Amino acid sequence: MNTIKFTFAALPLCALLFGCASELHEERDLGVAEQANGNGAPSGSHHTLNIIGVPKGKNPDMTGNSGSRIFVPLDGPAQIYLAEGPSFNVLDANGTDANGAKFELPAADADNDGITSYSVFARPLGTPGGSSTTTTCMTETVTSPTDEAEEYCSVYSMELDRTKGKQTFTNVSKELLYVYADVDGDGDIDRVPLFADGYENFLWDYDNNGLKVAQLRFYDEATNVN
Repeated sequence: MNTIKFTFAALPLCALLFGCASELHEERDLGVAEQANGNGAPSGSHHTLNIIGVPKGKNPDMTGNSGSRIFVPLDGPAQIYLAEGPSFNVLDANGTDANGAKFELPAADADNDGITSYSVFARPLGTPGGSSTTTTCMTETVTSPTDEAEEYCSVYSMELDRTKGKQTFTNVSKELLYVYADVDGDGDIDRVPLFADGYENFLWDYDNNGLKVAQLRFYDEATNVN
């Protein structure tokens, strides 16, 4: 039986490099007050991943960085490639270049019964007005060099919109842990969990429209997506 590790992640120290001071200040201020008033997320231990939008031209080499943050363009697309592992780790924090970022996480529903072994919650942070759309994609595994791998992207996406006021968490397990697509050509939408047999190159296609921070939290509790 695999053990999934959940840890409290430190806030990213990006203020000097990318001018993220306001987002991180907001993150600190929300802590105790939101736990008392309700912020939409469960209580208990969790892993935090901050996806931080940076202006064009910022392209640092952060491959193998152990921080719990990924940098993406403030405007435009980015790819966050997903690797299966026993815990949550940033393998490549730089999502601003052509290689994309890379994030390790456990398989959440190996038997595809629609009950996840952990849940993902998300909220937007930063200056009001930004938004982002994140779609989970994959390709089918092919064994013949003459076959062309089909790419599938989910019909469901995580949409974050940074409005004014306090931002609450939303359960996005369905959007980030599965691909919903017609993979067998019968006209019906099929559900494929992350790292399912027969598929590879799982990724989150992140389309940013000025969102400074997309904050994800991974909790050790189940979600029923049926």
